[in-house]
Amino acid sequence: MFKKVPHTYVIVFSIIVIAAIMSWIIPAGEFDRTTKTMADGKQKTVIVENSFHRVDAEPQTWQVVTSLYNGFVAQSHIIVFILLIGGAFWILNASKALDVGIMSFIHTTRKLEKYKLLRKIGIDNIVIILIMTLFSLFGAIFGMSEETIAFVIVLVPLAISMGYDSITGVCMVYVAAHLGFAGAILNPFTIGIAQGLSDLPVFSGWEYRIICWILINLVGFTFILLYARKVKKNPEKSYTFKIDEYWRKNKVGEDTVIEYSTPLSAWISFIIVLIVLVLFSAFYPDSLLKVGNSQFHFPALPVSTLIFAIISYFSLRKSVHFYILSLLGFTVVFLIIGVMGYDWYVMEIGALFFAMGIASGIAMNKSANEITKLFLEGAKDIFSAAFIVGLAGGIIIILTDGKIVDTIMYGMSVLLQDFSKEVSLSSMYVIQTMINLIIPSGSAKAALTMPIMAPFSDLIGIARQSTVLAFQFGDGFTNMITPASGVLIGALGMAKIPYSVWFKFIWKLILILFILGFIMILPTLYLNLNGF
Repeated sequence: MFKKVPHTYVIVFSIIVIAAIMSWIIPAGEFDRTTKTMADGKQKTVIVENSFHRVDAEPQTWQVVTSLYNGFVAQSHIIVFILLIGGAFWILNASKALDVGIMSFIHTTRKLEKYKLLRKIGIDNIVIILIMTLFSLFGAIFGMSEETIAFVIVLVPLAISMGYDSITGVCMVYVAAHLGFAGAILNPFTIGIAQGLSDLPVFSGWEYRIICWILINLVGFTFILLYARKVKKNPEKSYTFKIDEYWRKNKVGEDTVIEYSTPLSAWISFIIVLIVLVLFSAFYPDSLLKVGNSQFHFPALPVSTLIFAIISYFSLRKSVHFYILSLLGFTVVFLIIGVMGYDWYVMEIGALFFAMGIASGIAMNKSANEITKLFLEGAKDIFSAAFIVGLAGGIIIILTDGKIVDTIMYGMSVLLQDFSKEVSLSSMYVIQTMINLIIPSGSAKAALTMPIMAPFSDLIGIARQSTVLAFQFGDGFTNMITPASGVLIGALGMAKIPYSVWFKFIWKLILILFILGFIMILPTLYLNLNGF
């Protein structure tokens, strides 16, 4: 009985109970907070230095139950985002467009096997590396995190069709993006905020961070490729071999029969979408795209609309399936434009995918009732993923309402006062890592820790840039393992992977990356690095 692995819900609820017990043991305390204007003009609530004080304890009891409700409220944006994505992709899946795309992709890659060099390297290895590099860049440059949930539902079926498993599919998008997130080069949500709060030039020290990003990716990609090769060679060695039966039943194979046609409704869908895009292009003829600390003007919407019109026209002449794939592709394009140029977050991205789903339904000549039914089926299928995100949100609620988060932070910072530079910097890294297990939000953790860590680093002779790097690594690696992360739990829910199974796979990689982090922060104490 005790050998059975607990359900993910049981694991998360147990952590909530442990957090409540901690609120009875750890003394309550708080920092005073103030508002600081950042370099980009935005305001951020930060901690006042040396302001920690004891407050009346608020031990959590029956709040363990109410934290579930409050967790759902706090994570509502991600929950709704997941439901929108699930419903939209269910509509898209009903068209068999993804099947067509996957078959075309696999058929194209197989053609490349005629080249001896590519065959020796392995076509599948090249494909996986290219996909992971793309998402890692997204994570490193504009902090892609929540957005990865939308791509899990595409990459997992692709991985299954290539002969791998759902874990490989999640690694191709979620882990890759968070490897980039951990090795952030220009990530405004971690590096930008942390450096701003540390009174450093925003995105300074990028040269060394590029080296760190490369090293992190080399280690992470190697680990994933070795696992993928093992699964391809012997599928039963997959951690999710039985679980993936869900995906294998819907696996795209050579015997998959697709009827290619283009109904009138597909042309109507195309005209409606094109009119909407033309109107948006008229209202936003020029976009100010931001990449890290630099920005440039570009007519992104008009150019993308023109390319969409051309590609979709020729796609429709082939089949409605290729038009729907065009819709999906340009949904990603407009997502990137929205994130880089208009500060889009999950609300706008969720609405974008929802619109894609409706346009796909119209293209398939589905009635309003049929589209609604498909959407509800998709939302129902993905509901467990949305539910666990709300449940995980209760962990943060208990720790915050129990007023022990600041106490934990203060206690850890006090421990650093009498150590050497090497030990102090390494301890900062460990502290940031531990805090990330309970507060996975990079921007929130930066606001909590950097006003304390940055001045403290001056006292012990450590460059503030080194402190920021310790924050960056401490924030990044454990995002891929902490059950307090709504994004991780949401991505796993999309892929039907229980958290306990994911933990068995990922803990080795996290340990390796954690050690690598130690190795990469120490040179900043001895070398004359630009920005440090």
